[in-house]
Amino acid sequence: MMKTGQTKSLILCALFAALIAVGAFLRIPIPVVPFTLQLLFTMMAGLLLGGKLGATSVCVYLVMGLLGLPIFAEGGGFSYVLKPSFGYLIGFAAASYVTGVIANRVTAPGYGRLLAANFAGLGIVYLFGMVYYYLMSNFYLGNPIGLWPLFLYCFLLAVPGDIVLCILGALLGKRLIPILNKDRM
Repeated sequence: MMKTGQTKSLILCALFAALIAVGAFLRIPIPVVPFTLQLLFTMMAGLLLGGKLGATSVCVYLVMGLLGLPIFAEGGGFSYVLKPSFGYLIGFAAASYVTGVIANRVTAPGYGRLLAANFAGLGIVYLFGMVYYYLMSNFYLGNPIGLWPLFLYCFLLAVPGDIVLCILGALLGKRLIPILNKDRM
């Protein structure tokens, strides 16, 4: 029999996996890598659930998509790992973990800590995404991309919107963390 805390954690992980899936379809088309709300929900998973559970919710989302559910921004299935943009999805799991660890080092994190955690997560997403994109384009797809076009299309065009999502995530986290902490007491 599951304890109440375990049940709540299971429900929250499932909720965030679903929110990340929904976030994939709330998008603004830009060249190369679509701008979606997935980043916001992966950051919120880390902020609200902590590093381990936040990353778990992202991993549940990844497994569902790799098993064939069309919940990624451009479909689903195991062949999605061959898409150059798959590195961003891997980065979401690592970023959610790091965001959660940084934010939850203290019981009641301030806005500055939450924003710093989100920016650290954002850096991880871009690191994983851009490296994977470069390797897949240049060594698998045979469609070489130089460092400047990679930086332009995979960072400069997308980062302004993601910075806004980091700020929004910190604002939401500041409001929601006390509510979750109150339930834990």
